[in-house]
Amino acid sequence: MSTENIVAQSRQDDVLILTIQNPPVNAFSPGVPEGLKAGLDAAAADDSVKAVVIIGGGRTFVAGADIKTFNLPREQAPDLRGTIDKLDAFPKPTVAAIHGTALGGGLELAMGCTYRVATPDAQLGLPEVKLGVLPGAGGTQRLPRVVGAQKALEMMLSGEPIKATEGQEVGLIDRLIDGDLLSGAVAFAREVADARPLPRISERSVEGASPEVFAAARQGIKKSHRGQLSPELIIDLAEMAATTPFQDGWTAEATKFMQAKDSPQSRALRHVFFAEREAAKIPGLGKDTPTLDIRRAGIIGAGTMGGGIAMNFLNAGIPVTIVETTQEALDRGLGVIRRNYENTAKKGRMSQGDVETRMGLLTPSLDMGSLADADIIIEAVFENMDVKKDIFTRLDAIAKPGAILATNTSTLDVNEIAAVTSRPESVIGLHFFSPANVMKLLEIVRADKTSDTVLATSMALARRIRKVGVVVGVCDGFVGNRMVHRYGEEARQLVEEGARPEDVDAAMNALGLPMGPFQMSDMAGLDIGHAIRVHRAKVSGEPEPDGWLDRIVKTGRKGQKTGGGIYDYDETRTPRPNADVQALIDTYRTEKGVTPRDISTEELTKRLAYTLVNEGAQILDEGIAARAGDIDVIYLYGYGFPAYRGGPMQYADEMGLQGVVADLERYGQTPAPLLKRLADEGGSFAGLDASRGR
Repeated sequence: MSTENIVAQSRQDDVLILTIQNPPVNAFSPGVPEGLKAGLDAAAADDSVKAVVIIGGGRTFVAGADIKTFNLPREQAPDLRGTIDKLDAFPKPTVAAIHGTALGGGLELAMGCTYRVATPDAQLGLPEVKLGVLPGAGGTQRLPRVVGAQKALEMMLSGEPIKATEGQEVGLIDRLIDGDLLSGAVAFAREVADARPLPRISERSVEGASPEVFAAARQGIKKSHRGQLSPELIIDLAEMAATTPFQDGWTAEATKFMQAKDSPQSRALRHVFFAEREAAKIPGLGKDTPTLDIRRAGIIGAGTMGGGIAMNFLNAGIPVTIVETTQEALDRGLGVIRRNYENTAKKGRMSQGDVETRMGLLTPSLDMGSLADADIIIEAVFENMDVKKDIFTRLDAIAKPGAILATNTSTLDVNEIAAVTSRPESVIGLHFFSPANVMKLLEIVRADKTSDTVLATSMALARRIRKVGVVVGVCDGFVGNRMVHRYGEEARQLVEEGARPEDVDAAMNALGLPMGPFQMSDMAGLDIGHAIRVHRAKVSGEPEPDGWLDRIVKTGRKGQKTGGGIYDYDETRTPRPNADVQALIDTYRTEKGVTPRDISTEELTKRLAYTLVNEGAQILDEGIAARAGDIDVIYLYGYGFPAYRGGPMQYADEMGLQGVVADLERYGQTPAPLLKRLADEGGSFAGLDASRGR
């Protein structure tokens, strides 16, 4: 597409209109800066042009820079800074006419203009922090000069957009346009055509720029952005905007942008950005795969999981029938759902009317036959194969033809469950994570006979209920729990060898995980992990497990729910080491003839993180996960792996696979064949994904 086509020039008498036409979101990619500069040159050379309007064609203004161009050499990247520099120095009024979104480079472009007008529903923001970078085309210098230091820091550190209505209140938008945006923008441009001097943002000072504002921001990111580079740089640059001439901050911003962009954190966050979008693409399924219309859902089980799952559907406006075996359990489940909504309303995040609307969509029942008209039925009962098979046998006789029959199992064989029905093509695993109304991940488990339509419908449904869906195959634990099982085994082994549980957890906290393996076990319930180990031993014919963690469970300590597990807990649920637990561990080591040794934080971190990587590589090799990026998405949204590390597989790429293999072998683990091959070839998981068509 030629420059003229990407940025079209047109005239309305004395106003030149530059329309950016770079679908689908008018990203600031090659061709856009050239077209804008050409338009400005044309306007400067024509005395009959009194003002310029820049507007986006299609559905939006400019949704930001093209992230794919971040990896280009600087001389090949789109010249956003040069374009904005030209706008800032332009001798005639320029008006940004904003609809849809003006995000990142789009908002920076708009702030380079003399004026900004917008539709009331337009959104404005600088989300660069979410990609581990910072506004690099004047955003850190101009935004504080427009909205003040505190509001600018809030917008840049959260990355969240604001509506144009708020933008007008804080001075970012000069006029809201209720009617036709272009007509309104042209009329506004004529009003200001002769106004001089031009009110350039770069010539303003920053309001509300006390040292306390920046000190508070630095203190705040210790919690909200712990361990991250770009928020620190953003605060430094915002402070420069307040204390130094514009040109000094403008120059420093370019340097710090490159520092952030070239950091491992930004590479990781950009990987996450693309991996999440790739995860939504199901290998082997075309965009034309038909989907089913989900108008009503059924949930079996009103406990913690069932109630949480129901809330997702209610929030999306989908009626739910929820079934329990006793009135007491049903009432208890409905009470929890209502309390959750009431608490949300008390925090101001929904109205009491919203609470009643959602509860009005919920139909409680003690009769499984009431699910006969549901388009999808999700079983969310105790993790027991016999119980689940019994339920699916009954559902097969009740559910209408074409209804999706889903199990929320976290570990069990979905093929075995599907086999008890006469319609295995309609059976799928939908593994929600607890608490199901909060956690964003949904593992979509594709059984051997699951139909393409059921699979495509499940992915579409995930988006509808605001989940991040990832398709996985059938194996014990699927992707997430299979990996966390090995991770837990390694954590227990480290304690047996001499580490304290709190040291193990601290090592993973330092890596950026909100909870280490033992903190996570206490939260989930130690009895659940113990039950899984007992079940596996029974299936394999091995003796009942008697590890140090199993012994803790047998003392009655089951985790947070009993006030104590590996740790003690008070009302704040803060974990505190327990002397009796440590004595139990010491006794266990003595019985096993283990002489405890000091284990460095480096060894703790590597053994735990690389155990995840190694199991992930095996899962990838078996085809249980289609892409390494899918594994990363699962660990980010399901297990709290820090996004600025990119997920375990991206983390391994960043550390170097040859080093990962060497460390695994040094610590006595056998590297997965795929991991070993990639290391030997000098490859990476990202490269593997690319070779498979990512």
